[in-house]
Amino acid sequence: MKHRVILALGSNLGNRVGNLRRAIQRLAPQVDVLSASPVYETDPWGYVDQPAFLNQCLLAETNLPPLELLDHLKGIEAALGRTPGFRFGPRLIDLDILFYDHLVLDDPALQIPHPQLHQRAFVLAPLRDLAPDYTHPVLGQSVAQLASAVGESGVRPYRRLHFGAQTLIMGILNLTPDSFSGDGLLQAADPLEAALQQARAFVEAGAHILDLGGESTRPGSQPVSAEDELARVLPVVRALAGEISAVISVDTYKARVAEEALLAGADWINDVWGLRADPALGKVAARYGVPIVLMHNRSQPAHAELQERLGGRYVGMHYEDLLGEVKAELMESVALAREAGVRDEQIILDPGIGFGKTVEQNLELINRLDEIRALGFPLLLGVSRKSFIGYTLNLPPAERLPGTAAACVVGILRGADILRVHDVAFIAQVARMTDAIRRARGAENVVK
Repeated sequence: MKHRVILALGSNLGNRVGNLRRAIQRLAPQVDVLSASPVYETDPWGYVDQPAFLNQCLLAETNLPPLELLDHLKGIEAALGRTPGFRFGPRLIDLDILFYDHLVLDDPALQIPHPQLHQRAFVLAPLRDLAPDYTHPVLGQSVAQLASAVGESGVRPYRRLHFGAQTLIMGILNLTPDSFSGDGLLQAADPLEAALQQARAFVEAGAHILDLGGESTRPGSQPVSAEDELARVLPVVRALAGEISAVISVDTYKARVAEEALLAGADWINDVWGLRADPALGKVAARYGVPIVLMHNRSQPAHAELQERLGGRYVGMHYEDLLGEVKAELMESVALAREAGVRDEQIILDPGIGFGKTVEQNLELINRLDEIRALGFPLLLGVSRKSFIGYTLNLPPAERLPGTAAACVVGILRGADILRVHDVAFIAQVARMTDAIRRARGAENVVK
């Protein structure tokens, strides 16, 4: 029979987040991870002269009895390169069993529940995110109660963005040869160096997130294989992961590409098909506990119209109730994510401007964005240089910055939390100024 277990992971040597994710990957097939907490960075405990730890908790199922599960975890530690050390000292990876169903076990090799977990903020902080209502079978208190009693001194979220205080900027890195906006980095003589230079410039200009995509999604574009996409994306992820402070998002709808990018150091998944193209992608987000953007998309090649100067647009796309249908289909994607084990706190929605909507429908969506924001999830808006601006103003992609700025301002006022843009420096200033004016009205008048 399957047993419900909660595991704790920690690392403070080498590629810490990579160590956590490689350990999670190696748990299968004996252990099926259902959901993962966010990662926390914590001050060292017990022996303070060492680097800070990363800590995470997992909710999982297994057929293994407790002592066999312990052997499996110790095997993973050894396979990843952990060597013996002193008590409370540094370690490449640490895997512990916190709970096993509601079992109480006192064996010379293993105690369940873990005997010190109720004293350790670095365990209780991620555990509270994952299972706040779980009752400790010995102490009779919930995880939330235990966490409240201990507090969170020395514990802080790791590479986690907060929504509402300001509009966040996502800079677009198109690792493709055929981007609609003409900025495909594979056209450069040295694509990797071009990508790194653009990423550094974006972060310097105010980008909070970098969105790396290895497949064009413009109307009329051709899909690429997972192998080609990985060859384009992974070198950039690996190079940036140890260098920049910004969140790294991988723009893909393929579960394999997303998982490899996360193992290489990416932080987010941005899925333009809202889990409809590859349902396994939801399981990847749940397994590693990372945020995922779910976009609305009704793209149909038969409805794409291409003009050389203005690019592609969708025509003849029929909606009985544009906002009602977009909201309903976004919530269908949310349901797929929840079914896969993704927590609501991991979900970000995107109305999919330009994806299966006419020019007029895109304009209406932006103007009524507050109705989508009312669904209760953070909202990403991607309008940068898109064809609805070009067809409205009769301008090619290179001349659409003023139109992009106007759409971004309206988007912020209607509740957008994140702007996905090509022109980071300019739009970052637009966002900061719009935020300042919006805040001047008072918090009670802010959509967010």
